[in-house]
Amino acid sequence: MSRALQLARRGINSSQPNPRVGCVIVRDNIIIAEGWHQFAGGPHAEINALAELSGKAEGARCYVTLEPCNHQGRTGPCTKALIDSGLTSVFAAMLDPNPQVAGQGLEKLKQAGIESCSGLMELEAGRLNQGFIMRMTEKRPFVRCKLAMSLDGRTALASGESKWITESAAREDVQKLRASSAAIMTGIGTVLMDDPGLDVRAIDLGERQPLRIILDRKLRLPASAKMLALAGRTLVFTHNGDETRKQELESAGAEIIVVKDEEQNFLKAVMQYLAEQEEVNEVLLEAGAELSGALLEQGLIDEFIIYQAPVLMGDKAKGLFHLPSIETMKDKLELEIVDRRMVGRDQRMTFKVNRKN
Repeated sequence: MSRALQLARRGINSSQPNPRVGCVIVRDNIIIAEGWHQFAGGPHAEINALAELSGKAEGARCYVTLEPCNHQGRTGPCTKALIDSGLTSVFAAMLDPNPQVAGQGLEKLKQAGIESCSGLMELEAGRLNQGFIMRMTEKRPFVRCKLAMSLDGRTALASGESKWITESAAREDVQKLRASSAAIMTGIGTVLMDDPGLDVRAIDLGERQPLRIILDRKLRLPASAKMLALAGRTLVFTHNGDETRKQELESAGAEIIVVKDEEQNFLKAVMQYLAEQEEVNEVLLEAGAELSGALLEQGLIDEFIIYQAPVLMGDKAKGLFHLPSIETMKDKLELEIVDRRMVGRDQRMTFKVNRKN
């Protein structure tokens, strides 16, 4: 199963909106075939592994990181191919959270006389597909917030200047985060200040670029914004239904989505749209203190990746989050440290957000 998880990670930049899945087929304790899910619409991991055996695997065992599907989606059901292959057993790391599968795949295999179970390295498999699980169970993407800060916790000078707090190794690492994300999100304030591209550079994704998501309630995005001239799609979420502004931005390459919900539901409506209409599994948030704080307060951030540089920026510089609701120590938000490592001269820390009951 460990090898199957290694194979699944090969799809980290390409499998969305599908989950990342790997599969190995074993006979006499020797791996005789391997496969992984490469892209949506392409063969699933089990089918790719069976293809190495011309669809025949009599007497062999199958290890797959996600329960095999038993329904017709972009491709046919994997359970039928596994049953027809002559396998004796199938071990899945975890059940598929997709309601169309959700235990039915393993049950189908059991009915065909194939030994089937799940739970082997389930935690590791779940971490690999946090976004897919979130979209299937909570109808929203998994949101990962990326921030760069100084040793004294500052993200920008009082003037707004923030390039560059970290060094090149950390910035190259961010490109990997972008490449593995289905969408990159920021607020209009960041766009007006920095005019970012929000694209993936130096990593070959073929024709794919993550969706660029701009939250712009008043529709202030300039038609000359750099990102509108780049490959890929830019979605702008707004409350402003001004047709003239919409047409101007659409002519420049933006896609405008007018959110009708009340102001306090704006962020949740955006997340719901991304999950249901765009099948977005993972969002990388690259924003300032206002938007990051608002998403955090509404429970819409799941993980932080913070790059900390060995520099001081002073107490007049801007902090990580705008969180006016925290007034006493009992209001503090608790985080769980998941990972800490050096990236060049900078430290990269990963934190999980602990939800309060």
